[in-house]
Amino acid sequence: MSTTDAVELLPGLSYRSTLPPDGKVHYRLRLDGTTTLYASATAVPPAGRDAPVTDGVKVSLRNSDGRSCDVDTASFGAGGSPHPVTAWAVREISPRNSPCDDAGTYYLTVERADPDGRNSSPDAWETELTTVSEPAPGTTGATSAPEDWNSAPPTPATGEPKRRAGGAGFAVATAVGEGVWRDDIRPGQTLFYKVPVDWGQQLHVTAELGGAGMNAGGYAAAALDLDLYNPARGRVDDLGLGYGGGRKSRSLGPLPPVAHPNRYSSARQVTATRFAGSYYLAAHLTAEVADDFGDGPVPLTLRVGLDGTPQDGPGYAGQPVPADVFTVTGEDREAAAEGGSAGDGTPYRVLAVGGIGTGSALLVGLGVWTLAARRRALP
Repeated sequence: MSTTDAVELLPGLSYRSTLPPDGKVHYRLRLDGTTTLYASATAVPPAGRDAPVTDGVKVSLRNSDGRSCDVDTASFGAGGSPHPVTAWAVREISPRNSPCDDAGTYYLTVERADPDGRNSSPDAWETELTTVSEPAPGTTGATSAPEDWNSAPPTPATGEPKRRAGGAGFAVATAVGEGVWRDDIRPGQTLFYKVPVDWGQQLHVTAELGGAGMNAGGYAAAALDLDLYNPARGRVDDLGLGYGGGRKSRSLGPLPPVAHPNRYSSARQVTATRFAGSYYLAAHLTAEVADDFGDGPVPLTLRVGLDGTPQDGPGYAGQPVPADVFTVTGEDREAAAEGGSAGDGTPYRVLAVGGIGTGSALLVGLGVWTLAARRRALP
């Protein structure tokens, strides 16, 4: 598929599409000269036992002259276990006179990261695309990232764990707030949670796998993969956790308080915490765990902490799209306290691309498309 056949994406909407085993899929965006645009692609490979650690999804964004604006790759990681992976690309209005500042047509390209790797899936993958636009601040603020913030390792949240079943994808992620949350996760499964984090707040997360009465004779070096994503589904940080059948825990590195000037940092974990909203946790238990401990569930505990008093945002000159994407509302806090796993009401469109259908975008209503939790396929 060439850029000539690129289907247009509209900021603020989410799309369902497919990614062929080889080749690239192109999408078209018409952007103004004042708005920052975030585009993400979540790829969902078919269930399987193994996958190349280098395979996954790659996204790139270019202007109409073919000059690169941004590129990002997300892979399956050390566990080599197929699961949903998400990469994002940013078109950011820059004070450095970037070639991507101009209004015009831009192209988002989505492709497999390593389709020729050993044990690579020969099938097409389901994909979910999201686009978010962010206006400039109404007044000139700081143009450098804050240097003074508490970077000491946090103390994990304590208390009696509360049962909170994880969702099967971003759109149906289960809301959680500060506290200790518990669920069971099976080998090959991915659970999604979302945490409302307001301007000025600092998020802390510790993941813990517990024993389940299984024979502890083996060890999975890359058992749990926990990824943290920001409200535009850009990866902030991640951790890996080994498992030997007993209790094991690890925390994400210290993250700065959410602030608009964080975008000027050179560190990924800082620049990705540039706005308030729902931050997503995606926990994947690798299929390898079943080799030594069986296909039964493993206890998963998430300890979530929030430091800092909510502050006012940057005072945007316009309206973000979607309108509430960088806002924490009372409803968000209520859902985090009580738990919620229903869809977010986002309209989804199905895109017929890559030689399938006519290449047109078809509105399929207000229902959300759920990323199915992938169970390990038996050999």
